[in-house]
Amino acid sequence: QVQLVESGGASVQAGGSLRLSCAASGFPFGTYYMSWGRQAPMNPREWIAGDNARGRKDYADSVKGRFTISRDNVKNILYLQMNDLKPEDTAVYHCKTGTGLSGNWGQGTQVTVSP
Repeated sequence: QVQLVESGGASVQAGGSLRLSCAASGFPFGTYYMSWGRQAPMNPREWIAGDNARGRKDYADSVKGRFTISRDNVKNILYLQMNDLKPEDTAVYHCKTGTGLSGNWGQGTQVTVSP
């Protein structure tokens, strides 16, 4: 079955950087469109970045230019490099299969950005 395990979340100050990782198993990772989503308290889930496994990367306007999605298809790991973090980036970050809000979601890792 699909397993997605995120790591790398932490508390940082505004302007800081973090790199999140997601270890994937149970499906042909190298052929899947993979995404990152997030959910802030009292807010719905939000898709923020995707990688189509053929070189195309997509970003939500809220993170474009600050976040970079990448993947290692040998190790089956999805990454999210987050730079210039803002307090409004505070959320639980999830990796997921597929585009948008559909697909399998991991349990998530907490990112907290203080002013």
